[in-house]
Formats: sequence, structure tokens, C-alpha cells
Amino acid sequence: MNAETAIKRIEKLREQLNNHNHAYYVEAKPVISDYEYDLLMNELIGLETMFPEFYTDDSASQRVGGEPLKQFAQVTHRVPMLSLDNTYSQEEVRNFYTRIQKLVPTEKMVFSVEPKIDGIAIVLHYEKGQFVYGATRGDGTVGDDITSNLKTIKSIPLRLAGQVPDKLDIRGEVYMSRKGFEKVNALRELCGDEKFANPRNAAAGSLKMLNSKEVAKRHLNAVLYGIDNLEFNSDDDLFQSGELKSHVEAIGLLQKFKFRTPEFFRICHSIDDVIAAIDELDILRSEFPYETDGAVIKVNDILQRELMGVTAKAPRWAIAYKYAAEQAETTVLGITVQVGRTGTCTPVAELAPVFVAGSTIRRATLHNEDEIKRKDVRVHDHVMIQKAGEVIPAVVSVLLEKRDGTQETFNFPQNCPECNTPLNRIEGEAAWFCPNSSGCPAQIRGRLEYFASKSCMDIEGVGGAMVNQLVTAGLVRDPTDIYALQHEQIISLERIGEKSARNLLSSIEVSKEQDLWRLINGLGIENIGISAAKALAKHFGDLNKLRFSKMEELIAIEDFGIIMAESVISYFCDHNNQKLIDRLIDLGVRTTDLNKVGKVVSNTLTSKIFVITGTLSKPREYFSELIENAGGKVSTSVSKKTSFVLAGGDAGSKLDKANELNVSVISEEELLKMLNVQLN
Repeated sequence: MNAETAIKRIEKLREQLNNHNHAYYVEAKPVISDYEYDLLMNELIGLETMFPEFYTDDSASQRVGGEPLKQFAQVTHRVPMLSLDNTYSQEEVRNFYTRIQKLVPTEKMVFSVEPKIDGIAIVLHYEKGQFVYGATRGDGTVGDDITSNLKTIKSIPLRLAGQVPDKLDIRGEVYMSRKGFEKVNALRELCGDEKFANPRNAAAGSLKMLNSKEVAKRHLNAVLYGIDNLEFNSDDDLFQSGELKSHVEAIGLLQKFKFRTPEFFRICHSIDDVIAAIDELDILRSEFPYETDGAVIKVNDILQRELMGVTAKAPRWAIAYKYAAEQAETTVLGITVQVGRTGTCTPVAELAPVFVAGSTIRRATLHNEDEIKRKDVRVHDHVMIQKAGEVIPAVVSVLLEKRDGTQETFNFPQNCPECNTPLNRIEGEAAWFCPNSSGCPAQIRGRLEYFASKSCMDIEGVGGAMVNQLVTAGLVRDPTDIYALQHEQIISLERIGEKSARNLLSSIEVSKEQDLWRLINGLGIENIGISAAKALAKHFGDLNKLRFSKMEELIAIEDFGIIMAESVISYFCDHNNQKLIDRLIDLGVRTTDLNKVGKVVSNTLTSKIFVITGTLSKPREYFSELIENAGGKVSTSVSKKTSFVLAGGDAGSKLDKANELNVSVISEEELLKMLNVQLN
């Protein structure tokens, strides 16, 4: 076969395979058998091997996976991936409607209702119709680049057909079907591997794999349900403005580009329509190929969404209604007490295994001693359990009518089950706790696991099992010991080979350059979570400045109360904590914020609305932070309410819209001059 004949056949095979993927994975109407599909794919791979000059990134052959990665790169989301507020009450859904109606009192609102898929949130980025990268949600600002794994999902187009946007960011959910979950677990059981707890857990584990060839064997799927960013220069009548006016238009555009969209999608013109759609979805959702745990209600009009805005964690214009949690009956085999990183002792019911809401439950929290007494939970009791928020298993009630005299009352231990230290209970509080913070193995393990976790320093390889080995071997007692580990110490651990030791040391070294807020969060300061850690990092920019901060400076930070400020001051006044921070610095852990931008000296942008477009000298997040620090707001679309459009090179349709509406267009130099800030 010559090159001319080969390229024609390659292009024909790619077209056929893409059409078959769409028919099978999106429309659920396969045209050919799996065997016939495999023959076409093998022919394509063979031709691309013979004629490598015709290889392209968007070829259907890329679905089979590539070489393993050493680790995932990080992606800063162009638009933050916020989560949704949840409710289990239809009355609260009505309150949601009343609440947001006050934000747009003169306007008629229309809503959409669609399934809340129990999967893994992703964002896909396309440029001129080609799939460039995809990422996990991560912390909402930064996620893992899982492009190679997402390419194996056959319902995700690698190239969009027809008129395409210059740039497109799409939100969606990756899931493993119920049937796929059963097949994967059957295979894992056959191989002697631990089975996945539920389809969501299986999907998450699959997307975290560094070998995309293995991911391809998991047969994941994806549903796309939102557009985060759109720069569109098509002549299409519906989208000629380059902007979307509604969620319905967004779904229509996704369907036009042959993405799989939600099976259930209702437009509602009243709150009664919304409630009816929620009830209808509850009846139909068991027929979907994926697990669902609720309904998502969204305001349809994009401009109304802009007016409503967002909170620190969630958009005001959407809410998730969660269906009543599934319950199941089982037996309490025993009650144990777990000691957490702060010393809190939590009783846990050891259960006869039972399947609830997609997973097998063997343990459930009993919260505290008072809760055990209130519910009168005893060993050998028959109990009803459910997943609280369909996530954390909990004992709901005791089936008293099934007691037969074999039940045993549980007496809360007086000493710590880990270190035998007498437990304390503060008057007025429900929990018992172990005061031996420096010597209790459970607390040491808990603090180390937390420090290395995804929400803190994100040290790959330092999970529960590894922490347990390191603590048992006497190699680590606090986070500084992690950074002092030597190769010969790690290689001496059981089941740790040369490659694993090198990878672990590499992960530890990489974590030294994590964002400052991760380090602050990892310190485990009482009453300080992720949001507060980010606020502290943003305000101070340097851990040394934070450790010597005063009460009045702390409480001046937005949403920072006296209790949080007292916790910060108390932590840094502790001599042992001071020594820990000094040692972290000596070991090379970065304690300054690389993302800290110049300090604004005035509030000249208060009430000003900006839209950022085009190519600038720094990421858009840099300029967004400058604007927001000065009291301004950053929007994604140009309207009559826009104060300024910050335009870089290749600004596109948003610049045209600004000129059409006579909105002031400024350069980054003009913005910096407004703020009296020098570009750093």
C-alpha cells in the first residue's frame, strides 16, 4: 500500500470508528459487533504503525491508551469548579427559589432539572475543535491533568465536528456503569485483588491510574452537562454572538458536538414544576446505566446567573436535591473505639456485611457515648443503617422488637485503646478524648496522614499503610520526619523495593514546593480548614508573617472570627509548634506563597465588573485576583453591566461585543496603573 492509498484508508477508518463510538456510547444503538469494531481498530493501528507520518493526537487509535506516566501534572482551571449546596428537603428547594427570586425580583425565572450523577467531576478543554486536555476537579482551583485517561473514554470526542469554538471548557462527570462495575469487581476477585466498594470508587480509582492502557480496560463513560467557558466565532444563527444565553442552549451545543448529555432533562417554569420533575426523576433514575443520588436544579438564564453570583464554595443559582438515603437492616457484631488525629475517640459499630446505596457496609459510626445511650445500641442488636449524605455509614435506629436477650450493653472505655492513657471529657461536650497528643500512636498516624493527604501537602505514596509502616518502624513522629527520611530507611521497610523507594522520595521532594495554603492546612490548626488556610495564605503570603500575627490583624480578614484567630495565635505560641516550623524551613519546605500578587493600595475597583479575554502576560487567575483584591468582580460574559473588558492578544468575540455595547476596553498595563501595582 502506498502513502496516498494509506492516508485515504486511515481517514476512512477514523471516521467509521468515531461514528461507531458515538452510536454505541452516546446513542446506545450499536451498529456492528464488538468483533467487527476490533477488526477496524486493529487495521487502523496497523496502518498508523506502517505510516507514522499520518499519526494524529485525535486519532481513534488513541482510545487504547499510551505509555504509563510517572505522575499527573497539575492544571489550574480557567474557571473555578465550585461544588453545589445540598438539601434533602423539598421545602428547602422552595426556600431556594424564594431566596434567589429576591436577587432578581423583577424577572421571571426558568429552571432546569437533571440527574446528579454519582461520578467524578471533570473539565474538558478544546481549542479549535480539538481535545487539548482534561482534568479532575481537585480543590476546585487546581486539578490533576488526566488527559491520557480521558482519551480512552469513547463517548468523549477527540475532535468536534462542524463549526467549532476557538476555545471551549466543558463540565461533566465520569462514571462506571453498574454492569461495568460488576465485571471489574468479578475480575478483581478472580485475581485476588480487593474489590471496589461502589461504582464511584471504581471510577475514581481508574482515573487515578498512571497507565492509560489499564484505564482503557475499565470501559468508563462520561456525561457532559455544562459549559464553563466559550469563545465562539461561528456563523451559526443560534450562537453567532459567541455567547450562550441559557443552559438549554449549552445542552443543545453539547449535543450538536455529539457529547453525551443527561438522559433526563426538564425545563420548569415554576417551583411546582421543579418539584414535579424531582419526583419524576426519582421514579426513572433506577433505569439509568449509572448511579444517581439526587437532582440538580439550575437557573436557565445565564445573565440571571451572573446577577446572582456565587459564594466562596457554590453558585447561588443552583442547588442539589438529595433523595432519601437507602437503608438496610444488619447486626452489630461488636463496638470498637477509633482515636482520631486530635485525640477524639469515636465509637464504631462492627457490622455483619450489608449492601447499601451501591456499596457493602461493614462499619458504621455511632458518633459518641451519648448517642449510643440515646439510641440504646448494644452488641448483637439488629439495627437499621444508612449512608449519611449517602457517604458516611451511620446507625439510624435499633430494632428493639428483635431483641432476644443475647444483647450486651457497651461500656465506653476509660483508657485510650491505643496508648492506655486515661481519657478526658470536657464538661458540656459529648466526646471523650486522649490527652496524650505527643505519644498516642493513633494521633501520630492521624496527623501524618492528614499532613500528606490530598487536601494538604498531597504527598503521593504516603497514605494510611505507608504511615503505619513508618510509625511502627520508629522512623517518623511528626511531619518534619517525613522530609528527613533517607533512602536506606525506606528500602528497609517491608514490601518496599528500589523503585518504590525512589518514587516516594521524589514525591516528598516535590511536595516541598506546594502552595502555602496546603502547608497551613496540613499543620492541623484547630478551627482552620481549607477556606481559612487559603485566606491566611492570601493575606500574609509568608508563614513567618502569619506566625507572628496579632489578633487585630487576623480578625480583620473577611469571614475570620475571634475563635479562629485565637486558634491561630494559640498554635503559634506553642513552643513545640515553633520548633516544628523552624525544622520544616531548615529541611527546605517552602513557606512563602508563590501566587502572592502585588498589594493593592486602594479600593478603586469596588462595584466594577470586569471581563478578561485574550492572551495576557500572566494567567487570567493572576489578574482576577488583582481585581477581586481591589473590590472588583470578574464575570465570564460581556453585558451592559460590564465596566471594563481587560483584553490581551487574540481577544475574539468578547472584544467585539464590548465594542458593540460601548464598554471600555483596557490593556493589562492600564489595569496595573489603575491599581498602582507593578507586574511581578
